[in-house]
Amino acid sequence: MDRVSNSPRRAGVALAVLTAVLLTGCTGEPDRPRPAPSASPAAADPTPSGAPTPTAADPAARAADLVATLADEDLVGQVLMPYAYGDNATKVSTGSAAGNRALAGVDTPAEMVAKYRLGGLILVGFSADDPTSGNQETTNVDNPRQVRELTTGLRDAAGKLPAGAAPLLIGTDQEYGVVTRITDGVTLLPSPLAAGAAGDPALTEAAWRAAGQELAAMGINLDFAPVADVLVTRSTVIGSRSFGADPKRASAQVAGAVRGLQGAGVAASVKHFPGHGLSAADSHEELPVIGQSRKVLDATAFPPFSAGIDAGALAVMSAHLDVTAVDPGTPATFSHKLLTGVLRGQLGFKGVVITDGMNMAPAKRWSPGEAAVRALKAGNDLILMPPNVTQAYDGLLAALRDGSLPRARLVEAVTRVLTMKFTVAGTPAPAMSTLNDAEHRQAAEALAAGAVTVLRGSCTKGVAGPVTVTSSGGREKTRDLLTQALTAAGVQVVPSGGTRVHLVGYGDGSGDLAADAAVTVAMDTPYVLAKAKSPTLLATYSSSAASMTALANVLAGRARPTGRAPVPVPGLPATTCGN
Repeated sequence: MDRVSNSPRRAGVALAVLTAVLLTGCTGEPDRPRPAPSASPAAADPTPSGAPTPTAADPAARAADLVATLADEDLVGQVLMPYAYGDNATKVSTGSAAGNRALAGVDTPAEMVAKYRLGGLILVGFSADDPTSGNQETTNVDNPRQVRELTTGLRDAAGKLPAGAAPLLIGTDQEYGVVTRITDGVTLLPSPLAAGAAGDPALTEAAWRAAGQELAAMGINLDFAPVADVLVTRSTVIGSRSFGADPKRASAQVAGAVRGLQGAGVAASVKHFPGHGLSAADSHEELPVIGQSRKVLDATAFPPFSAGIDAGALAVMSAHLDVTAVDPGTPATFSHKLLTGVLRGQLGFKGVVITDGMNMAPAKRWSPGEAAVRALKAGNDLILMPPNVTQAYDGLLAALRDGSLPRARLVEAVTRVLTMKFTVAGTPAPAMSTLNDAEHRQAAEALAAGAVTVLRGSCTKGVAGPVTVTSSGGREKTRDLLTQALTAAGVQVVPSGGTRVHLVGYGDGSGDLAADAAVTVAMDTPYVLAKAKSPTLLATYSSSAASMTALANVLAGRARPTGRAPVPVPGLPATTCGN
């Protein structure tokens, strides 16, 4: 039986409540000083302090008008953002239909949107060396045209809902580097750690604007990026997803990425608040403990989140982290002290707070319904990837109706979600022809070129040819990319016997090094270089085509490497190039 009532109860919300929701976020805290205006309309604060009464064209006003018309069932659906099985909205395989039935009692993604009146859907998938693969139950991204067809079908389904005036949120984790959902036919930026090594926020902003334009062209309006975690520990789950270990430098990079994405009309979701880089544990598998003092949190973990907020970030993702200095024993996702007290109160964030995946181990200590209610009451506005959509929906609806979930809290959350939807809707989507075009490739290549770092060896001399390219296991594609780039740069590449350039990447250790290599190159975090014996040590922090082109130009002596290691490597300088 369909769970939508025939005579829905309307959410009669007083104007005073809506005003409080939109202008103060119900925190009771004074307004944060407004940041400098962004060049992007999507990055602007939709409800700045001291603003006049919103007009009908204002995203916040449109959200307030719409939320006041919605039934209970619509309010609940708008705070849910599950994944679905199938690479098409209405036509799926038998296996995908079975997956959707187990997840949500429907056959297709479009039916899931319609039945639960969803606020959004996340596109999921896998990439090489992906540390997040544990909560990616399926994949529904293949190539740009397929993604565009899928997003169009999803939006068509959502447009028929009572909340259909606000476009469906369609998000994905397009971080670049090891977490990149769409890899074919798009411009691939170097990893965030590479951007941190380049150290130029303008290059970062330009590259992420290009990336945002391509996401928007495919129908994606929310990117779960950038990662604002400061890489204090040698974390394999965060690693090169971070911009580095220096809070100040990372802050500038986060702000640049936010401005770039939102300048293209794609909402940025700064993550993983309050800072996953302070622990090496993996929150997909366990609850990491953040044991640092509040003083360390304020000085180290929080600044990049503040920078993202000041740059106009429309969303922040909460993390499954036990922050003992603030709320010991409670995952941050479910901590009112952290989300409402610190993020809203101290940092002044007024946008959408999104949970990390609710199908991750720390969130599954409760049933999907109870976890969703707890997360919403803590201060989240959007529930991401519930392990069972039916149970999450029913749990929220029951809690709303029995009063255990305050109506004002749900209305506040939905109002924020709708405001974000209307904000990103103000930027027209580019044509599909923009994907991987020359201008976008140039932006990625400029960022990658700025990242190449010499940690040992000459900054001015190229390698003596011919060159033999080797690598740790399973990196044939990357070797081919470097071989092609070296050849284009005028360096002869031979199968064996030449000057050996050895590549190491994600997950590699000292056993993956080559003692006889003249050059060792780290294509992920550079820590392994501390054990390398090569006379020349380089880092690209990324294995993208742009990074291999930049590396080839350095090896050929055509470019001077200007990057600085954004994390400390024992026994090695940040660079030998003096910059």
